[in-house]
Amino acid sequence: MPSPAQDPARPTGWLRRWWPAPLAVDGAERWRMVIGVGLGLLVTALVSRAGHGGLGLSANWPWLAAPLGASAVLVFGLPASPLAQPWAVVGGNTVAALVGVACTSLPLDAALAGPLAAALAMAAMLALRCLHPPGGAVALLAVLIGASHWHFALLPVALNSALLVAVGVAYNRATGRRYPHLLQAGSAPAAAAAPQRFTEADIDLVLKRYNQLSHLPRDDLRQLMEQAELQAHERTLTTLRCADVMSANPVVVAATTPLQDAWALLRQHRIKALPVIDSTRRVVGIVTQADFMRLADLEHHPGADAPLVAGRAGAAAPVAPWQNVGQIMTRKVRVASAARSLGELVPIFSDTGHHHIPVIDEGGALVGIVTQTDLVRSLMRVPGV
Repeated sequence: MPSPAQDPARPTGWLRRWWPAPLAVDGAERWRMVIGVGLGLLVTALVSRAGHGGLGLSANWPWLAAPLGASAVLVFGLPASPLAQPWAVVGGNTVAALVGVACTSLPLDAALAGPLAAALAMAAMLALRCLHPPGGAVALLAVLIGASHWHFALLPVALNSALLVAVGVAYNRATGRRYPHLLQAGSAPAAAAAPQRFTEADIDLVLKRYNQLSHLPRDDLRQLMEQAELQAHERTLTTLRCADVMSANPVVVAATTPLQDAWALLRQHRIKALPVIDSTRRVVGIVTQADFMRLADLEHHPGADAPLVAGRAGAAAPVAPWQNVGQIMTRKVRVASAARSLGELVPIFSDTGHHHIPVIDEGGALVGIVTQTDLVRSLMRVPGV
């Protein structure tokens, strides 16, 4: 789906501010909505007309309310919207019809009674928690056609609305859409068990500050925010390369570097690992604080005359018979190329226990090192994280 900036139909100049972004739905979903609207209104019309004839009502009495076309768009096009839920459709339209009938009986010109009916209908729908935009049209329609009998609220409005909702429930479920869109109590514990960066209270507070009606229910809004956050993490990890986040020009040692000197470098730079390189800067090993700690856990080395001095809390590095880095370093080192995707390193850090990964250039020479801290810092680049 092209972005607004890539939309070939997007106008230029000041009109760009008024041009809507492309709809984020594919062709199959568009056809699902179109067919649903047609099918829902067809069933509603046929049954309502049959009921109209069965009741022996006057031929002038309406059997299908025009605002139901707008209701159908909501029910089949936006089934997750609070404005499209069954109580909103049936309750909102019916209440609006009653308000319209009441305003029709007032000694007012239609030019005044119509707007009054729509405004009062909205107030009633807000109070009863059944706000439904087509309800405003229902109230206005009642005034314009002079519907002065409360039967108008039952037939066609209430019957039309109930039939449309019934078809909407069957059709949306058959095509994989949740309708009615009710909060699933069973999903709350699972959601609460997973680590979340925001809670229901956070979402409520943001919506309160937004101070506008939202077309998305709160549970869908939460899922949308979580998926957007995950997508941002995924995009960050797949677009960033090791060269983008690595610590360049790391402190290094040679295999012949004395242990005391290597230990001093670790303490001086407050780092936990030193890549070991040869004369061509190729990585031949790595020595870490853990290597020194492992030696410190021994009291004597077999065949050694002098005890080891623990490499802890200000102590010197272990002494004889280990004299240089090459004797204690880890020789099998996992390395990554500078062009490698950062996301490919996540399993290495999380599953294999690695904490430092040397980074090499195309020629195999050391150019940097990526640590778990570098990985976390890269995630902090995601807005809002």
